[in-house]
Amino acid sequence: MTEPMFDFEVAADGMGAVVAGIGDDQLGLVTPADISVRELLVHVVGLTEAFRQAATKEAVGRSVPPEVGPDAVLVNDWRTRIPAQLKALVEAWREPGVWEGDTEAGGVAMPAVEMAVVALDEIVVHGWDLARATGQPFAPADKDVTVLMGMLSETPPEGVPGLFGPRVDVPAEASPWDRALGLAGRDPAWLPA
Repeated sequence: MTEPMFDFEVAADGMGAVVAGIGDDQLGLVTPADISVRELLVHVVGLTEAFRQAATKEAVGRSVPPEVGPDAVLVNDWRTRIPAQLKALVEAWREPGVWEGDTEAGGVAMPAVEMAVVALDEIVVHGWDLARATGQPFAPADKDVTVLMGMLSETPPEGVPGLFGPRVDVPAEASPWDRALGLAGRDPAWLPA
């Protein structure tokens, strides 16, 4: 049986803390992902459930790309739903056997081990996006950054449409987290306008 490569709890708790700090008056703010906080929250509601289902493999063969865009509806209970779904995702990826074989999320199939890293990336990078847009602190765990660097260092410089923007150059002496952000197409120095 394949043992878990990492645990999602610290990343999920980090995103959960940021979500708890978002006020209604901040939903229209722009994020480093170049979409509004509201639009990114819609995405987070969807991805937290999609990646839980990727662990259980219950959506294999029937997952669909997430609803995105300014017309996508943010559920009224997002403040409680996101933390609950994050907790369920953490627990799902701890179950025996979930890291084995192939799985699917958002209409994309890949080995479960790779899907887990994509899920971690989504949670950590979008946690930072939301924190940055709303003026909150965010510091991912070093071990999570190490996992992400393994994947992000292999992405093409021009980015991957729908996943990563083009790489952003960061100074050679930048922290591992800032380097990871640059590889993910984020400017670590990004500030709200």
